[in-house]
Amino acid sequence: MSEKKHPLAEVFGHLTTDHSGVAKRYRSSRLCPFNNKIPNCTKDKAKDPLGVCSIFHENHPVITCPIRFREDWTITDDAASFFFGEGATWSSLTEVRLNDSFGKSAGNIDVVLVAYDDAGKVYEFGALEVQAVYISGNVREPFAHYMKDPHQRASMDWTNEPNYPRPDFLSSSRKRLAPQLLFKGGILHSWKKKSVVALDKSFFSTLPKLKQVPKAKADMAWLIYDLVLMKNKDGGLGKYSLQKVDEVFTEFEPALLSITTASPGKVGDFIKLLQEKLDDQLETPPTNKTIDKPF
Repeated sequence: MSEKKHPLAEVFGHLTTDHSGVAKRYRSSRLCPFNNKIPNCTKDKAKDPLGVCSIFHENHPVITCPIRFREDWTITDDAASFFFGEGATWSSLTEVRLNDSFGKSAGNIDVVLVAYDDAGKVYEFGALEVQAVYISGNVREPFAHYMKDPHQRASMDWTNEPNYPRPDFLSSSRKRLAPQLLFKGGILHSWKKKSVVALDKSFFSTLPKLKQVPKAKADMAWLIYDLVLMKNKDGGLGKYSLQKVDEVFTEFEPALLSITTASPGKVGDFIKLLQEKLDDQLETPPTNKTIDKPF
């Protein structure tokens, strides 16, 4: 497979090379096909949305927008099978605020699945968090450049441009995933409620190895998804489809420890760095100047 020189995998839900009437409509009207809260894309700026759903990394798409995971709401079906027993009646609620014991917000839960009885009374619930991948570099510039002429720039070469966009897996785990687990996950775990994290296959592969347990013993599930390119009926390339490729069951506390514990380097290397800085300081002592009659 030839190396991708175009950083954008999906724009407003379609391939950059898709010039069908449907794709053109989604681009011109800035629509979201993945069950956003309104028909339009609202990523980054509501009036000038950054309609990039996924970018290429090593020739493969990586999901960079959390709404992208809502395709056909497959993630809620997969999460419900972990939260509830067979035959349960359930529904999903999005962006539910979670407060701590002081009444302060610990953040919004992406999706809360609630099981209810014949009278409509909630008797169980579980939390589903969606973890897209942060981007390093500038993705707005190639997006704006492409949108000015999608037909001519469908296969543009952006490799020589500064700040080429790439997935930032490390920041995604340290700045997003770890705090989510510490705060929101910690509250849910104290209530003895189950949690699910839905994330991209490429992202999951960068996380520390998690200790797995049988599904019946787990209070946390990791649902791993990938974008698979599907062909049209005429055999041509169609669209990427969200598909679950794996699921990992863990206990909350061991998983939290694995995610939040840094992998230490060698203490000798750190001492060497300290020695170099000390040597520099001793070789160039600060210059003390006397100020005549300061007052």
